[in-house]
Amino acid sequence: VQLQASGGGLVQPGGSLRLSCAASGINFRLNTVAWYRQAPGKQREMVATITSGHITNYPDSVKERFTISRDNIRRTLYLQINSLKPEDTAVYYCHVPPGYWGQGTQVTVSS
Repeated sequence: VQLQASGGGLVQPGGSLRLSCAASGINFRLNTVAWYRQAPGKQREMVATITSGHITNYPDSVKERFTISRDNIRRTLYLQINSLKPEDTAVYYCHVPPGYWGQGTQVTVSS
């Protein structure tokens, strides 16, 4: 299983980013998939999940600004992040439960 995340970068507060995660080696369309993030000195936390039936879930802290989506034909997971804040700075990982993780993509929000 390979999960290749991309799309991170340096963004000013208030900006937007779209992260992508290309999956291979799994039957992608059948799996719940998720995005997590880990900020320096903090535990990894879930920021979005999407089921095979496209049901989404977010913690309250990001619900109004993050949107997870998936393209089962392209086997790709997306995370649209709007109104970025400095506290969104973290490495963002895609995850296929129970134990598959991408390599992460760095998001830095700074002026």
